[in-house]
Amino acid sequence: MRLIALIVLLIPVFLAGVGIKWMRDVVFAVQVNPFPNFTLQFIAGLLLFVLGMGFIGGFIFHRDRKNGKLAPRFQNKKEATND
Repeated sequence: MRLIALIVLLIPVFLAGVGIKWMRDVVFAVQVNPFPNFTLQFIAGLLLFVLGMGFIGGFIFHRDRKNGKLAPRFQNKKEATND
């Protein structure tokens, strides 16, 4: 099960890396691009980067909330009222 979880977490990391590469290629005007327009390539790269990092950040936030490692303002309201 842990191997499957690792693979699921690596997919967004690779997508975010591809997004960074596409944005870098636009900024440094690399002529090999998968899109016909630099603006479209930059937007697609930014979208991949934000979605990939958002998934990883959400996973870490959910895991820490489940383990009780967050500040009280980020805890579930249901759990906070039971204390």
